Amino acid sequence: QVHLLESGGGSVKAGGSLSLSCSYSGMIYAAYVMQWFRQAPGKEREGVAAIDSDGRVSYVDAVKGRFTISEDNAQNTVYLEMNMLKPEDSAMYYCAANAPSLMPAWQALGKEEEFRFWGQGTQVTVDS
Repeated sequence: QVHLLESGGGSVKAGGSLSLSCSYSGMIYAAYVMQWFRQAPGKEREGVAAIDSDGRVSYVDAVKGRFTISEDNAQNTVYLEMNMLKPEDSAMYYCAANAPSLMPAWQALGKEEEFRFWGQGTQVTVDS
């Protein structure tokens, strides 16, 4: 019911920045959680940043201070601003939604099993 489409991925040099966008449609729920996940080859998928419908945000320790998740409800878009990128940030980045959900962002972070709707992903490559 909820459809998501990521964009903004690409290749950057270490220390550079990228901004990812997740355009969503069919979000008819008042309570929800949006989350950016990432998965690199040979590694488990991890939650990167989450934002809930109350505007609360949560980040995995590895990106705190460097990444910012935000949402523009008028544009039906969730963003992930990534700064000071490191080679270990290289991964396929996925946007996902858990809806309806009363789970706060801090509790939802990393819980991919709770997320029903997923985009196809956008690749981020950071060169050293």
